[in-house]
Amino acid sequence: MAAPARVPTDLLRHLRRARDLADRDYAEPLDIGELAATAGVSKYHFLRCFAVVYGKTPGAYLAERRVERAQDLLRATNLTVTEICHLVGYTSVGSFSAKFRQSVGTSPSVYQAKFADREAPRIPGCYVFMHGLSDRR
Repeated sequence: MAAPARVPTDLLRHLRRARDLADRDYAEPLDIGELAATAGVSKYHFLRCFAVVYGKTPGAYLAERRVERAQDLLRATNLTVTEICHLVGYTSVGSFSAKFRQSVGTSPSVYQAKFADREAPRIPGCYVFMHGLSDRR
């Protein structure tokens, strides 16, 4: 059995910097080259090291972050699934819905309907569009 891969300690802070970029700018069209440049390493070295440290590829991490934010918006706002799809960085509702279903186990519209009947007030979509998403600042 092979020993698990190890990442040099001095590279960890650079990987965190790239992960922080993905957390902050998840709705932007980030690519591996940009994330790797933020970490100061080649794309291929970045892919390997990120997966070792965080247990998933940068693409999977970014998709997970987008779905998490979509869940928040579906629960708390009166935005449509299409609007939320674009707000969290997807350009295709089909791709967004497929990734959401794969991650959450249900479609975005069913997920949203589950929370629509609750008594809690929902944030108007116009407010979200006027003031932006608070975790993106």
